[in-house]
Amino acid sequence: MALIDGKYITVEEESPDFPVVATEQPVEKGISLVDHVQAQARTISLSGVISGPDAAKTRAYLITAKDKGQIVKYVGRNAFTGIITGFSTPTSYKTADGMTFTMELREIRIATSSYVDTLPPPIKAQAAPIVNSGTKQTKDKSSTGKPKDGAAAKDKDKDKVEKVKFKSGSKWGTGNIK
Repeated sequence: MALIDGKYITVEEESPDFPVVATEQPVEKGISLVDHVQAQARTISLSGVISGPDAAKTRAYLITAKDKGQIVKYVGRNAFTGIITGFSTPTSYKTADGMTFTMELREIRIATSSYVDTLPPPIKAQAAPIVNSGTKQTKDKSSTGKPKDGAAAKDKDKDKVEKVKFKSGSKWGTGNIK
């Protein structure tokens, strides 16, 4: 007996496969040199019988899990976690209360996002709010450069120099720009 996501199945044969890809470089004499080996996704082929009063429910569950790409956990002679990539259930007169099956499981890796809502303290310290950013000079937006009547007071406000603030200890605030 074996379990796949808690459902009992009778597995007659398990065939795990651990493939790798090896890159080769030809040489003048002898066999090619292998200089790199890369592991591929592991697979396991299962064959056996689904029988008993819950055979139809187990079959329906496995088909749904395959169609949805659901990660399943298989525990038999070998333990394996992956997705069902192939599932067939031929029926014959030999199995009255169930069916035979063949199944292929494939190992998968799920990527996770590197995005986080809050920054860790070392990075947050680098992204602290600006404290002192030096001084800025504002531009006069009038085309002639001369103030119009009643605009002299407004131009005085425009001529004020605004101080820009940088974070304390910043290379921009110390004059140590390289």
